[in-house]
Amino acid sequence: MGLRQQSVVASINIAEAIALGWPIVDVRSPKEFNQGHIPNAINISLFSDNERAQVGTIYKQQSKEAAIELGYTFVNPKLENFISQAQQLAPNKQIIIHCWRGGMRSQSFAQHLSENGFSNVKVVSGGYKAYRNYVLQNLANPVPIKLLGGYTGSGKTYILQELEKRGHQILDLEGLAHHKGSAFGGIGQAEQPTSEQFENFLLGEIQNLDLSKPVWVEDESYSIGSVNVPKQFHQQMRNAKLIFIDIPKEERAKHLVEEYANVGDNQLAESILKLSKRLGGVGVKTALDLLKQHNYFEVALLSLQYYDKLYTKGKNRRSNEDMTVLQLTTTNHHENALTLEKLKTHE
Repeated sequence: MGLRQQSVVASINIAEAIALGWPIVDVRSPKEFNQGHIPNAINISLFSDNERAQVGTIYKQQSKEAAIELGYTFVNPKLENFISQAQQLAPNKQIIIHCWRGGMRSQSFAQHLSENGFSNVKVVSGGYKAYRNYVLQNLANPVPIKLLGGYTGSGKTYILQELEKRGHQILDLEGLAHHKGSAFGGIGQAEQPTSEQFENFLLGEIQNLDLSKPVWVEDESYSIGSVNVPKQFHQQMRNAKLIFIDIPKEERAKHLVEEYANVGDNQLAESILKLSKRLGGVGVKTALDLLKQHNYFEVALLSLQYYDKLYTKGKNRRSNEDMTVLQLTTTNHHENALTLEKLKTHE
């Protein structure tokens, strides 16, 4: 039997879908899915990107009915594979389906599963569009942020990870963005998500937290590489009191050498060139010459001249009442996490 929408499968809203914890199947095209999706959802596409484009063209140039018929010709050969993939994903036959707006794609797919042994199939009402509204609404909710700042090379991410090991709650924005924030921040990282997907990931992490307790967050600019922090959450960061750790430049340069010296000079050179406008032609040439000499420590010191000025500007925009400056002597994240743990100023 071909894929045909014959009856309406039971719908649930996005909050109910997330609360159920069942496997979620996103039947949109790969391009749609890659732009943004519900975290942990699995993409079983009804149409490839090319097929979806063809259906859209026929819809515009001919009619809705002609587009639907073309869609069936694309989908029908895939029906057995759809069942096989769904069975692997949900062996207990409980599964949630969604498309862009909860329309024909998800309803047809869900109906097909229901007719082939799946005992409990739900469709997300409003689809991914409803989920995006849900994300944006919930990202406006307050989070009890404890903001950790400090100059480049302070090892702030490692401190957060150590605090998490010690039982504290954290949000690792750089981890979610697959980028460490500086011109060198993309080295060794996976491809960055879209800003849309970053927002989806961020809400998923927030919903796993106990918001009656503080949450440590690293101070970030609005952009982390190519990813933008959602405005409403970034404003909460700006409103939070800041603990700024001040570690000697030489110690931070040593930390950067440990972090980046083994990644390859070509990648480091590409990152230095990204600082051309900031370091100037002479500064970039000096840094590249030092790199050729494998003098990584001096390269790090030179880069810190720019980044320290940048961070100082941001630091100076805050009032003393909104910030505690903590003088530390080392980048040892174990020691520094312990020091922060003992700090009661922002409890």
